[in-house]
Amino acid sequence: MSNTDASENPSVLDMKLEVILLPVSDVDRAKEFYGRIGWRLDADVSGDDFRLIQFTSPGSGCSIQFGTNLTSATPGSAQGLYLIVSDIEATRDALVALGVEVSEVFHEGKPAARFHQAMNGRVGGPAPDRTSYRSFASFSDPDGNGWLLQEVTTRLPGRLDLAATSYASANDLASALRRASAAHGEHEARTGKADSNWPDWYSSYMVAEQAGGPLPS
Repeated sequence: MSNTDASENPSVLDMKLEVILLPVSDVDRAKEFYGRIGWRLDADVSGDDFRLIQFTSPGSGCSIQFGTNLTSATPGSAQGLYLIVSDIEATRDALVALGVEVSEVFHEGKPAARFHQAMNGRVGGPAPDRTSYRSFASFSDPDGNGWLLQEVTTRLPGRLDLAATSYASANDLASALRRASAAHGEHEARTGKADSNWPDWYSSYMVAEQAGGPLPS
């Protein structure tokens, strides 16, 4: 099996993951739940002994589908579905305000503890250094399909194109600006003078942070 990076092989075509199928037992109940938490309703179509509903979470390029006679999987058997957020505590608070039962924010004391709620390996609170990929919270839909919130502010190197920086929502952009502002304050403290060229510094910081590149200092 070749280890060639697809970005270096022009013969490899784009294959975008766009839909995940969820097994549910009560279609209308599931529709109410995902609509209540602010996901966009894209489709609700039906035919003879058939129904398909599609929702998309805010800022996501991937959607979910559920309905009648779409899958033989056991309702609630979809687990470990990731939702990437830029501020896990704010996201948790927003879901709780909408009536969703969400776990406390946690980080892993043992590998894979994120996937097993009963495992004695979840440590309360976000990761101490607030490093990307290490802070979590979990919730389930009415059937028990399990979602995992994961906080990511800085991507690992190579995960994003430096020339294609984008933000999924105004909240994500605002959070990035706040982090850039805090880092820029430290930059000015180190240099001992005000930086009138702060827009360029902010821009460089935000692009590098999102793509996992070296941060300006």
